[in-house]
Amino acid sequence: MRVHSDLAVLHGEAQDGVVEAARRSSESYSDCVNPQWLRLLDVLRMNERYARCEGVELHLEDGRVLLDFLSGYCVHNAGHNHPHILSSLEDELRRRGPAMLQSHVPELAGELARRLCEHAGGRLHKVFFCSSGSEGVEAAIKFARVHTGRSGLLSAGGAFTALRAERSLMDGEFWRGGFGPLLPETAVVPFGDLDALEHHLRGGKYAAFFVEPVQGEAGIRIPPDGYLQAAQALCRKHGTLFVADEVQTGLYRTGRFLASHHFGLEPDIVILAKALSGGLVPSGAVLMSDVIYKSVFSSLKRAIVHTSTYSENAMSMRAGLAVLDVLENENLGDRALASGEYLRERLRQELEPYEMAGEVRGLGLLNGIEFQAPHRLALRASFEAFRRIHPAMFGQIVVMRLFRDHGVLTQICGNDFMVLKAAPPLVASREQLDKFVDSLRSVVELMHTGTAFWTDALGLARRVSGI
Repeated sequence: MRVHSDLAVLHGEAQDGVVEAARRSSESYSDCVNPQWLRLLDVLRMNERYARCEGVELHLEDGRVLLDFLSGYCVHNAGHNHPHILSSLEDELRRRGPAMLQSHVPELAGELARRLCEHAGGRLHKVFFCSSGSEGVEAAIKFARVHTGRSGLLSAGGAFTALRAERSLMDGEFWRGGFGPLLPETAVVPFGDLDALEHHLRGGKYAAFFVEPVQGEAGIRIPPDGYLQAAQALCRKHGTLFVADEVQTGLYRTGRFLASHHFGLEPDIVILAKALSGGLVPSGAVLMSDVIYKSVFSSLKRAIVHTSTYSENAMSMRAGLAVLDVLENENLGDRALASGEYLRERLRQELEPYEMAGEVRGLGLLNGIEFQAPHRLALRASFEAFRRIHPAMFGQIVVMRLFRDHGVLTQICGNDFMVLKAAPPLVASREQLDKFVDSLRSVVELMHTGTAFWTDALGLARRVSGI
């Protein structure tokens, strides 16, 4: 008995040590990184400690298992910590080869570039590697300006094009506010409005038109029939480059290698990132035509006129190659198409009886569930009250309920707080898709029939008011 008692004491002391280390780490993050992010997670009751992540599953230190239906905003297409990607990176590390010499030919970069171009097709024959989607947008801006000799930039309304200087291509004061002055000669046209696009293009001053083939943060918006094809034709007519921002939609997220492939497009430039990393080593790639590339790197003295320190490092390139292996060998494009169809059909069936549940839309495993204001006076009064507190209040309660009560992680869209994302890793099983549908139906049922959902919103409002 004494032995068992001693072991229990030791175990308790070890647990106390873990808790204390976690507390110190949180304090360090708050002191030295981003205290507001920590406070926001606390307010939303989503501040958990993760022990390990595999596939679609997120294992917490307390033994609970969550399902990831956000995929790091479409980073984990191949799933968390895929064994093949891990082993490829481990092998690369053990090689102790040239990782960042900066004065050699990185053979892995050539291999990855060739495979990306083969998958992308069309006029895309050259690749510039970088570390993120933001860097990719920056490169596309510079390349388009050099190639066309123009400085103007156009983007589609609702875009979430990047989080740095490229905010000039985003509309919405929330994301742009306080970061000015932004890039001059930029304009935003409504997504789907060909007349507005042609009106701007007619002046001949725009180097490029940036558009997400399927808009992510704008609410998983699918383009109107024929819009993207006509937009591309207008750009060709007026000498403006057609740039597809595929940072979220690329690498089979929508079921095709590029979302552009659903619409028969041949962009002049395509921007990839997120899933190219395997969720492990940040990476981005800008694909373009030979003629655009040659207009930038036009001579020996301009061989390094635009570069990035980490752009072709061995670990990023190895991660990208391993990601392509997994996506191809496991046939995850076809799987995403089939899973997406199944998920949307089940969501429509289960949510159809509820007045606050609106359109379910998407392509592959990039999906959005739209919510709408209720008609019933009792529900509408509560809904409007919370929307006045903050427009994201309603959506965050849905997110919080899914997380806390059902063990599902997802998020609302950044530019449309009434749309919930459903974007799990492409390896998600039917059982996991069903768990998401059943969980969301339970939350929607609660918001229509009980007071707990709206009471939660009041509690959240009180906690937010203290921040």
